[in-house]
Amino acid sequence: MNERFASPHPATLDRDGIAARIPHSGSMCLLDALLKWSPEQALCRATSHRDMAHPLRSPGGLLSPVAIEYASQVMALHGALTAPPGSVPSAGFLAAARGVNLHVARLDDVPGPLLVSVTRLAGAEAQALYQFELRDDTGRLLVDGRATVVLNTPLPRPADTAAA
Repeated sequence: MNERFASPHPATLDRDGIAARIPHSGSMCLLDALLKWSPEQALCRATSHRDMAHPLRSPGGLLSPVAIEYASQVMALHGALTAPPGSVPSAGFLAAARGVNLHVARLDDVPGPLLVSVTRLAGAEAQALYQFELRDDTGRLLVDGRATVVLNTPLPRPADTAAA
């Protein structure tokens, strides 16, 4: 990653710094630290996958598709970090996850931290395309894929069913 560029944002962040920049709070903020970032990429560490009270844990454990939520949070953080200075980061919605490869069945039995990386492949004002990877701390690939995020698009309001 290119780490030499002017930015009003810190090079690394702890969990509180991340939670202040993404729309996830409390136990739904799954990331522990931003390790490094550039205008194209971000790398975060997470240990919440080992938490028995994880908010996305099912009776079968923390299943590997939850990796998409980890990646989505890193994408949201990346968007906040790359927003123009003084601007309000735009709202984003996960529109699609494609080419997702689940190399493990569960995340909760992965020892050590998860390393979650995202790379912005393309994007404009209305959408962004990211590639993402989750690896364990030895570098073993756990989950990878691509995700499309729709930006600055208000959700459609449901039709008023009372008026007819």
